[in-house]
Amino acid sequence: MNKNWKILQPDMQSVRSVCESLKCSPILAAILVNRHILSQEDASYFFSDSLQMLKPPFSIKDMDPAVRRIHTAIMKNESILIFGDYDVDGITATIILLEFLQKTGANVSYHIPHRVKEGYSLRPCHISDYGLADRADLIITADCGSTSHEAVEMAREAGTDVIITDHHSISDLPRAVAVVNPKRPDCTAGFEHLAGVGVAFCLLICLRKHLRDKKFWQSRPEPNLKQLCSLVALGTVADVVPLVDQNRILTKTGLEVIKTGDRPGIRALIKACGISSNTADTEAILFRLAPRLNAAGRMDHAKIAVDLLTTNDSETARGIAGSLNLMNQKRQSIEKKMVQDILEYVDHHPDLCRGVSLVLSDPEWHEGVLGIVASKIVEKYFRPTILISTKTGIGKGSGRSIPGIDLHAGLSVCADDMEYFGGHAMAAGLTIKRDNIPLFQKNFEQAIRKMTMPSDFVQTVSVDYELDLNDISNDLIDELETLEPYGEGNPEPLFLARNVRASSPKIVGDGNHRQMTLRQVSENRTGKGIKAIQFNIDPDMPLKDHFSQIAFRLRWNRWNGRKIAQITIVEEL
Repeated sequence: MNKNWKILQPDMQSVRSVCESLKCSPILAAILVNRHILSQEDASYFFSDSLQMLKPPFSIKDMDPAVRRIHTAIMKNESILIFGDYDVDGITATIILLEFLQKTGANVSYHIPHRVKEGYSLRPCHISDYGLADRADLIITADCGSTSHEAVEMAREAGTDVIITDHHSISDLPRAVAVVNPKRPDCTAGFEHLAGVGVAFCLLICLRKHLRDKKFWQSRPEPNLKQLCSLVALGTVADVVPLVDQNRILTKTGLEVIKTGDRPGIRALIKACGISSNTADTEAILFRLAPRLNAAGRMDHAKIAVDLLTTNDSETARGIAGSLNLMNQKRQSIEKKMVQDILEYVDHHPDLCRGVSLVLSDPEWHEGVLGIVASKIVEKYFRPTILISTKTGIGKGSGRSIPGIDLHAGLSVCADDMEYFGGHAMAAGLTIKRDNIPLFQKNFEQAIRKMTMPSDFVQTVSVDYELDLNDISNDLIDELETLEPYGEGNPEPLFLARNVRASSPKIVGDGNHRQMTLRQVSENRTGKGIKAIQFNIDPDMPLKDHFSQIAFRLRWNRWNGRKIAQITIVEEL
């Protein structure tokens, strides 16, 4: 696939200004300017790791009625049901609400639906089977509910109040007591990047303050919200929301809490992944911890992940973490076969690649891994992709998109073709009658075509800085570490080097990774060597000993108490 290499060109006056005010290297200053950090005030906020720097969330729409209704439920000992989503964001949002309310002495329980048997979000069946059956006076959603109009109406008619906490796209608000969703059109509080767990955390900030004003904490210990930030970090990173502003502070604080090892479940999961708490970062969450936590909901029930993250017993945590490891291995096996089958199918139907989207269905696909497989297909073909499992007459689908193309907006155009859909710009879920899939496929393709231009489907490699390998130093790598945590909206810096020679190549890992030593070649000399690794190479391709240019990341490789500088090659020519 052809890619457009783009070297970012920050304003040099801004770079000099940042360099002078922060007393940092021109390289770090250029990276900061690339991220629109143009002043000392911007930098102070960016580098802050204090919850005191969080913007007060009291202005989020419907926050006040939500807080007052929960306060009433606590004081009257009403039955509260927390209804959460089954992904990591929903699981962690459920847990922080549950644990906080338990500390208030509230009569609280939770339910997370089974991914396959119950499906996504709050539905009428949940009101009848759980809300009404358990005589709940108040239902609080966690990371879902923004499109649950029928369920909310059913609860209203039965005399059960509903508070929605969510972050998914929303236009027509359900008639709940409160809809706490920063993405609602009439909310201008500036919290639109929060994950579901971030919204729930903001609710707890406001609820704790309200209870403090009511002298509630005079008779019991006031909860320390910082201790919940380990869960907030897990959910925020796993949901791939922008790690900027509030999310960056919450994640940075959460990573610090994770490193203290105070929650047995996270500690056991980290150990099961073969890493240590001290090295846990956003990459570890995204590629190691989150897949194992999600495996519970994909392969069995998300309650298993809740049990892990809420247990205070280290031995219990160790056993659950081991079970999640096995589930994740099973998930990987199913996922691998599905990806191979889809790639083979597309190879035999090349006309599919002439479109700007991919909508595929199969009765044998496992519903629990559709989203993650869709992500793999997007990586391969770089276009919005929706995969639908049609085991019954109703197909269940999951979609993923590419930067710049709003998947939710595309689905909205085809709303009449589906029974249900929800999500956001980069990821969405849907249900659809099997007979409607061909029409939906046609309409979705037309919708994406109208929204895009050909240039949208050319992947761009955005390089922060052209860096001579001989200019790499320990001080530079230390400076780069201050930019963490990395994630959506704050990507790890990408550098470019030209005319690079590779030596001592060695295949490592599962046979798809290559280690080597790189040196930059100039007219008069060959520069110093630096260790490098290239992941997910084609093992059948001959190993290159020279690159005209590479895009790479630079970091410390820590192992057994030692650290060495290491390049990770991301793209090469």
